[in-house]
Amino acid sequence: MAEHYGARFFGEREAAVYDQQEAAMFDPAVVTPMVDVLADLAGDGDVLEMGIGTGRIALPLVARGIRVHGVDASSAMVAKLRAKPGNDAIDVAIGDFSTTRVDGQFSLVYLIFNTIFNLKTQDEQVACFANAATHLAPGGHFVIELEVPNLRRLPPGQDVFVFRVDARTMSFDTYDVVTQGLTSNHFVLEEDGRVSSYPVEGRYAWPSELDLMARVAGLRLRERWGGWKREPFTSLSRSHVSIYEKT
Repeated sequence: MAEHYGARFFGEREAAVYDQQEAAMFDPAVVTPMVDVLADLAGDGDVLEMGIGTGRIALPLVARGIRVHGVDASSAMVAKLRAKPGNDAIDVAIGDFSTTRVDGQFSLVYLIFNTIFNLKTQDEQVACFANAATHLAPGGHFVIELEVPNLRRLPPGQDVFVFRVDARTMSFDTYDVVTQGLTSNHFVLEEDGRVSSYPVEGRYAWPSELDLMARVAGLRLRERWGGWKREPFTSLSRSHVSIYEKT
């Protein structure tokens, strides 16, 4: 049986430090605009988060009275969610979000923070769109948040992009332009002086490719922004929030 992405990259060791390492992503200045958009799209319906993790976005949505369900392949990450206030209002299925089905239909399905790139093949990514569409009620929305691949910033012949360096961490992406393979490498200097490595392998995709996956699944692009504050998406945008509608 194939190993799920969550079991490969988000086990006990990673879950223990995830919230700390991604602390900037938990800042209300980051979270609130996301929750505003998702709550507006959810309306009065139920919501499904693919790759719910430790509940960074799900818990604030629950605090607004929205019914949230989740799917995640990492039981270790979900255990961290279960230790937080408000978790008892969230039903979570353990499994690969590209194939796992949960009961019900949803007004909103969302997949954020580059998580679809954790799927290693195009077939898995296509299956993810199809799975999202299956869960959506007619007129419902599938929202994804992704970085635009940084290949545009690489000089010819270079395949490594360094995106974070500080006193205790270094992070860089390695690209394979033939297979669209992407390995995100994270090195952390621990308190005891050891250096820990947290690699995540996956596959990058351009917005136009994602749009085609959506069309195959019976979804159409409704809007695309350069960020959660509805910034215009341009040729210089480094990320995108794409909203697909079930026709």
